[in-house]
Amino acid sequence: MDFILVVGLLLVLWSLRAWISGTRHNRLPPGPVGLPIVGSLFKIGNKPNESLAGLAKTYGPLMTLKLGCLTNIVVSSATMAKEVLQTHDQAFAGRIIRDATRVLNFHQKSIIWLPPSSRWRSLRKLCKDQIFTAQKLDASESLRRQKVRELLAHVSESAQVGRAVDIGQATFTTTLNLLSNTIFSVDLVGPDSEIGQEFKAMVWGMMEEIGRTNLSDFFPILIPLDPQGVRRRMTIYSRRLHKLLDEMIDQRLYSRASLPSPPTRNNDLLDVLLDHFQDSTSEFGRPDIRALLAEIFVAGTDTTSTTLEWAMAELLHNPDSMAKVQSELQKNVGGVKQVEETDVARLPYLQGVVKETLRLHPPISVVPRKAETEVEICGFTIPKDAQVLVNLWAIFRDPSIWTNPVSFVPERFLGSSRIDFIGRDFELIPFGAGRRICPGMPLALRMVHLMLASLLQSFDWKIEDGMSPKDMDMTDKFGVTLQKALPLRAIPIEARRS
Repeated sequence: MDFILVVGLLLVLWSLRAWISGTRHNRLPPGPVGLPIVGSLFKIGNKPNESLAGLAKTYGPLMTLKLGCLTNIVVSSATMAKEVLQTHDQAFAGRIIRDATRVLNFHQKSIIWLPPSSRWRSLRKLCKDQIFTAQKLDASESLRRQKVRELLAHVSESAQVGRAVDIGQATFTTTLNLLSNTIFSVDLVGPDSEIGQEFKAMVWGMMEEIGRTNLSDFFPILIPLDPQGVRRRMTIYSRRLHKLLDEMIDQRLYSRASLPSPPTRNNDLLDVLLDHFQDSTSEFGRPDIRALLAEIFVAGTDTTSTTLEWAMAELLHNPDSMAKVQSELQKNVGGVKQVEETDVARLPYLQGVVKETLRLHPPISVVPRKAETEVEICGFTIPKDAQVLVNLWAIFRDPSIWTNPVSFVPERFLGSSRIDFIGRDFELIPFGAGRRICPGMPLALRMVHLMLASLLQSFDWKIEDGMSPKDMDMTDKFGVTLQKALPLRAIPIEARRS
């Protein structure tokens, strides 16, 4: 009982300190009046993206929300997003460090969570110059084509016996093996591998913990107590992933040391990173390699497979759109020649399907930033160290921007409505914008378009158990990514097209 009283008193004192600090900024954007100590925590619920969108209808597109000890500024319009992510990008380039990311000091080596420092810029430059350049992506096109062929072979086996395919699991395995070949020159898992399912569960578990509403993030005094067990679970996931990566790094180091000089090279990403990090002038070391590889695996596999699953779910839910995209494939590619990345430029409806999927189901629904300095926007003061939350989910469903905003309408992106999504058109920025735009976007877009086109060209699809499209469960569950609450299982049918 004494322990509870002490913790309660400390929470009151901490909240009082935060309240006094907040009174200095009497020009904060409007927002709800919160309860003592907890602020507006009880207004958030298990789907913060939707709760914040609902509050914005009352308080406006720039809103203040006190969550425990943390001042949050919520952005819910394209105009305000442009102010934060472009006009004042440098001032909002930081991140509030979540407790889950402090496990094994991950936040000190992560591109996602590092502050905008020279170390962060060096890692970004490494990704831009060594991993995601157009030249390097073009050079690895044959690898992506091979991985997609293996996916189609796996799906074909299911088609021959009328067995449903778990779309999320199948595309996750394909993406995982693509990344593992790009990095290590080996497949990590087979199509039906238990390891693949375990790896997926581990990655999704990590994403869920990072995205979870964690009391320790709003009351830092609770961090040592870990009241919800978030840090404990993240530690288990992280150690398992680090063990796998360490084994792969050790094998490569042993191979390089035991072979005659100069050693035979795979010329994959691991060789590039080892060369770079073993340079005597490099500021990075092995922990940085491991952290970078962990981010590539976790972020790359989850976001890509989740987007593919939602795209297939929306097409099955909207059969007319499915028919249109398959007709476009037949007309522009045919049924004999396998679709390739170079064909995507001639498939505007397919591109519209991907854009509409990313609009309705953005991989990251709420983008967090941190105010590095005090900033004035539209007459309001954003205090230093406030967390700024850009609610992409709300922006992408804003009825003042989009007609029928909750409907799946790929046609809205055809003709003159050529909205780009690479960070310039703030109505649709699923990969973020500004200096913290997702560096893996070029690879993700190539994989999503190629896998989706291949699955639709080679197979027709029907929902498992003869379910009607209108009866499909299209609900999501909130995490770092918006995953489909009920995994999509669909039965492939070999397409007979000329």
